[in-house]
Amino acid sequence: MPRNAEVPVRSSLSALLLAGSLAVAPGAQADSFPVEIRVDAAKSLAPLHPMWRFFGADEPNYATMKDGRKLIAELGALRPGDVYFRAHNLLNTGDGTAAFKWGSTNVYTEDAQGRPVYAWRIVDNIFDTYIARGVRPYAQIGFMPQALSTQPEPYQHAWRPGFEYGLITGGWAHPPRDYERWAELVYEWVKHCVDRYGRAEVEKWYWEVWNEADGPAYWHGTPEEFYKLHDYAVEAVRRALPTARVGGPDSANGGNDFTRGFLEHIVEKGTPTDFLAFHAKGAPEFVDGHVRMGLGTHLSRIDRAMALIATFPQLKNKPIVIGESDPEGCAACQGPQLGYRNGTMYSSYTAASFARKQMLADRHGVTLDGVLTWAFEFEDQPYFAGFRALASNGIDLPVLNVFRMFAKMSGHRVPAASNGEVPLEQILANGVRARPDVGTVASRDGRRVSVLIWHYHDDDVAGPDAAISLKVAGLGRITTPATLTHYRIDERHSNSYAEWKRRGSPAAPDQKLYTELEKAGGLQLLSPAQSVRIERGVVSASFDLPRQGVSLIDLQW
Repeated sequence: MPRNAEVPVRSSLSALLLAGSLAVAPGAQADSFPVEIRVDAAKSLAPLHPMWRFFGADEPNYATMKDGRKLIAELGALRPGDVYFRAHNLLNTGDGTAAFKWGSTNVYTEDAQGRPVYAWRIVDNIFDTYIARGVRPYAQIGFMPQALSTQPEPYQHAWRPGFEYGLITGGWAHPPRDYERWAELVYEWVKHCVDRYGRAEVEKWYWEVWNEADGPAYWHGTPEEFYKLHDYAVEAVRRALPTARVGGPDSANGGNDFTRGFLEHIVEKGTPTDFLAFHAKGAPEFVDGHVRMGLGTHLSRIDRAMALIATFPQLKNKPIVIGESDPEGCAACQGPQLGYRNGTMYSSYTAASFARKQMLADRHGVTLDGVLTWAFEFEDQPYFAGFRALASNGIDLPVLNVFRMFAKMSGHRVPAASNGEVPLEQILANGVRARPDVGTVASRDGRRVSVLIWHYHDDDVAGPDAAISLKVAGLGRITTPATLTHYRIDERHSNSYAEWKRRGSPAAPDQKLYTELEKAGGLQLLSPAQSVRIERGVVSASFDLPRQGVSLIDLQW
C-alpha cells in the first residue's frame, strides 16, 4: 500500500505544474501519479444547494434509542433546521419495539364497535426526537395499520439478515379495506401535527405516500390502487394543512412504466404535487476476492428517471428528491459484496456520486432539491457488523465525515476542473473500472473557498496515490495571507473502523477505547491549519491523496 505522505503547501506560482503537464509534483511519491486541479473562484456558476441534507431508515423506533438519539443530533448539527429524515413503518400496528426492517407506532386501532381509535404517543416521540435535535420529518405516510388492511394476517414479518429479501412483506403492505377511513387517519395525523408543532413548522416538512409501490415487497395492490391510495392521502394532508408540501411516489425505479403511469396520472387528475421522488441504487459485486462497486449502474438509473421527468412539461420544473440513493438496496442485509460499508470505499463513493447527480440534473434541466442517503444505525448490534450505516454503536463511520465536509461548503458553486476526473459519460457506460476517478467540486462564500477532492475507484484494491497539484485562482488583489485548513478521510484520518482494527477488533471496547474510537470517528485534519500567501489572486498547494481518500481544502482570508 502506498504511504499517506503529506506534501507541504506551496504559495509560489512558479512551483505549480503547467496546465496539461504530466510531470510529477515536487515531493510526490515515486509510485503516485500526477493530477492537476484548477479552481476559478472569481466565477459563480449557481447557488450551492445542500442536496445532501436528507437521511432515512426502515426502522423508525431506533431514532428514540440511545445511539439513535445521538446520531440524530449529529445529523441535525450538520445544518440545524434544514436536515430531513424519512422513515418507513410510521403507521404500522405494534408496540414500538424495533426490529430489522420493521417499526410500529400503533397510531390506528378500532374499538369493539369498529370505531377508529387514534394514539399518537409513539409517533410523537419519534418526531419530537427529530425536532429537538435540529432535524425535520420527511414524513412517509405508511404503512397500512392492521385494522385497515385488506389482508390483516399475517401482519408483521420476521425477516432478519440472511433471509430472502421478499420475506419482509406482510399485511402492512396491502391496500386499505376502506379508503375513506385511510384518508381520515391521514387527516387526523396531519391535523394533530399542526396542533402539536404549529402550522409554520409543519409547512416546512415533506409529506409523501408509501414506499416503492412498484416493488413486490412493499405494495400488494395494482398501480391504480396505489394512485387511489396516494390521492386520498394527499387530499387529506391538504385538507388538514392547505399549505403542506406533498409529493411522491418514491418509486424503486424512477425510469420505469410504473413511474410513467404515476406521472401521467397526477397530470391528468391534477393531484397536488410539490415535489417528485424516486429511488436509485447501485449494484456492487464480489469478484476476484474483492468488492467491485456499481457507480455506473447507480447513476444510469438516475439518468433515466430524470430523462423521464423531463418529458412532462407540466412537471419538469418540480423539485426532485431522490428519496433513496445508495450503493445498493438493503441497509440491513449482509454479504461479501457489501464489505465496502465500514471503510473509505463508502465515503469516496459518496463524494464521487453526489457530484455526478448534480451534473445529471444540470444536463436534463431539472431541479435536484435533495438526495436521501438511506443509512442510519442499528441499535445494539456487534461493532462494525457490516450494515449500511452512518455509525456503529454510537461510533461514527467514515462516510458520515463526507457529510460533515459537504456541510462546510456554502455560497455558490465555482468552476473546478481536474485532469484526473473520469468523464460522466464514461462512468455511465462503464463505471470507474479503468483509471481511478480523481474529481473535484468547489464553492465560494465571501472570503472563503472550499474545494472537495476525491480519489475513487469501483474496485476495492490497492493503487497508487494521486499527487495533487491544486491551484485556486480568482481571489482578487488580496495582500493578506490566507488560512488553509485541510480535512481528510483515509486509513489514518476520520476513520474509526481502521482504528478499531488497529486495536485488535475488540468485540466490547472498554470505556477508554470507546472514547478514543469516538474521537477517531470525527472529521480530522490532515495537518494543522497554516498560513499561505496569496500571490496575484492565486493560492497553490500540493499533497498526496490515497485511493478511496477524500480531502476538503478550506481557504479563508
